[in-house]
Amino acid sequence: MVDQSMQSSPRKSRRWLFGLLILLIIAGLCWKFWPASHKDGAEQTPAARTGKSGMMRPGFGGSTSPVPVRVAPAVLGEFPVYYKALGTVTALNTINVRSRVAGELVKIAFEEGQMVKAGDLLVEIDPRSYQNALLQAQGTLLQNQAQLKNAQVDLDRYRGLYAQDSIAKQTLDTAAALVLQYQGTVKTNQGAVDDAKLNLEFTRIRAPIAGRVGLRQLDVGNLVAANDTTALAVITQTQPISVAFTLPETALDTVLTRYRAGNKLAVEAWDRGDVKLQASGVLQSLDNQIDITTGTLKFKARFDNQDQALFPNQFVNVHLLADTLHNVVLAPSAAIQFGNNGTFVYALDGDKKVKIRPLVIGDSDGENTVIKEGLAAGDRVVLEGTDRLKDGSEIEVVNDSKDVPTPPTEHLQGQPAAEATQGSADAGKAQKGGA
Repeated sequence: MVDQSMQSSPRKSRRWLFGLLILLIIAGLCWKFWPASHKDGAEQTPAARTGKSGMMRPGFGGSTSPVPVRVAPAVLGEFPVYYKALGTVTALNTINVRSRVAGELVKIAFEEGQMVKAGDLLVEIDPRSYQNALLQAQGTLLQNQAQLKNAQVDLDRYRGLYAQDSIAKQTLDTAAALVLQYQGTVKTNQGAVDDAKLNLEFTRIRAPIAGRVGLRQLDVGNLVAANDTTALAVITQTQPISVAFTLPETALDTVLTRYRAGNKLAVEAWDRGDVKLQASGVLQSLDNQIDITTGTLKFKARFDNQDQALFPNQFVNVHLLADTLHNVVLAPSAAIQFGNNGTFVYALDGDKKVKIRPLVIGDSDGENTVIKEGLAAGDRVVLEGTDRLKDGSEIEVVNDSKDVPTPPTEHLQGQPAAEATQGSADAGKAQKGGA
């Protein structure tokens, strides 16, 4: 038993020494390679945090490298304020041409879609029966005119005889009454002749107004009834033409003030996509009450429509020039930022740094915005690169638009229209920044 315990003790000692040797080897390897790995990692960390441009990404410890930006100046100019609404083109007059007499349709003198002038022949109805009626009325008139003439001769004769006391007064009075009777009959006959002439004239139906004729409803050979529900043709007056639209009651003050002062407010009609200017006109009239269900007031604008660009019942985007702001500070809308503390821009503080400028903004047309407070003409603001800026950041100007941009005064020549801001009109009808 003693020999066995003495033999196991050296074995345990050798195992313990072998394990200690392994631990020492591992510790040596760690000591040897740990500084190199730590050094490499320290060198790679900045590179990992650096973007493609070599600058430190924001939120990862910051960077001392300047941020490349594009800038543009604020300018002083005029700014047209437009209210925008959806409008419907309406013809000034729409005529349903119907026949006043009955008969067979024997002639159609217009082409579908043709422009006609007032008085142009449109259709003709068989006139023969009305010609015969005229002849009968004229014959009856001639008969009664002859009887009237004979009664007048008798009356003159009786007056002479009565003066000679040759006849009684009753005979003279009867002759005078007979003349009056025949005069009434002749007038009745003359009315019948005029009515027959009128009916005969109605067989040739003419255009009552100038305009465009629509598609015809009847063909040659059809029987036409007087005042039939089916129109022979429909004529719409397209020159001039009007556009009906509505504005919210919150946008009426400026418009009504200028309209009642006698100013001619310019109105533009743009296509349905609000891309192409189709016609320019003026505000013509307004309704006499606000619609209580929508809170809007109806307006009508008139357009000459010489090129026939506007068509009845067409939908258009209406841009009403409500006012023109003079000598206001204008800044590019792309430079305006929105934060928790309100609206602001990054303005250049010198040539190498930017500073946050809180703003009070006004109307906008999507490209330029009116600045009420916070900027002066000539101040340069950052257009691009704002996502990596903060107050006091160093910058590098890569494209400085020092040329003064053209103020938005050429809108009537086809530039995009400005919409009213929420302070001037309802946010749903005239939104800020073209939203």
